[in-house]
Amino acid sequence: MITAEGFGLQGSPGWVFRDITFTAPAGSLIAVEGASGSGRTCLLLSLTGRMRATEGRAEVAGLRLPEQLAAVRRVAALGPVTGVAELDPALTVGEHLRERVLLRRRFGGSLRELVRPGGTDGARVDGALTAAGLDLSTLPKGERTAARDLERLEALRLGTALALLARPEVLAVDDADHKLAPAEREQAWAMLRGIAACGTTVLAVCTEAPEDAVVVRTRAPAADKDAAAEVAAEACDEACDEACDEADAKTNDENTDEEGAADAHAEAGSA
Repeated sequence: MITAEGFGLQGSPGWVFRDITFTAPAGSLIAVEGASGSGRTCLLLSLTGRMRATEGRAEVAGLRLPEQLAAVRRVAALGPVTGVAELDPALTVGEHLRERVLLRRRFGGSLRELVRPGGTDGARVDGALTAAGLDLSTLPKGERTAARDLERLEALRLGTALALLARPEVLAVDDADHKLAPAEREQAWAMLRGIAACGTTVLAVCTEAPEDAVVVRTRAPAADKDAAAEVAAEACDEACDEACDEADAKTNDENTDEEGAADAHAEAGSA
């Protein structure tokens, strides 16, 4: 379940978003609808523990925000988010998948999984690709297709599959309907709807929400887009600083495992 009450984020130039209030049960498809510059992406990042809200409160999978940012990050995975979680255009589809599996085994799995040959990685990848609707055999060069050569919908599917490898409770996707033809938009929503139907709560930023989604609307609180961008950049800087501080604290704590530190450093680098 995700709930928010009077949730807001403010920087020195003004508000990024404000007065966000909603309740959505687990397994919901939540559409964050608004115009570009209205704080949609920052709300997405705040609800997944990547930014610290400055007003109100929220709860994600039983974890409180803004108090439990690190815990929320562990249960909420980012699909494609511009400027934060993007595909590397030079890597192939197969390389993206193998890299994510290795990172998961290194920082997300147990020591037994790390040293055991084989394991369940193949089944996990197949399951993630199926849920995202990405059939490698339909790509121009199969798994050797470079990310730069993917169509927009294919790239959305790959980014979603990479996030699903972590088997998150919450999946966040930015610009779910961006640059998609009407038929492709329907396919994208069908994919996200299917993921939600399997129990994963889906947060998707969009310009126009589907009728069956829980709709959360944002409105640009700043006087112009330049001011809104300045607020968002400042919020990203603050999130980066907090993530770095958290990573350093975890690194120096003998009782904390290195997974948390690695996650915090990764979030700081993304921000």
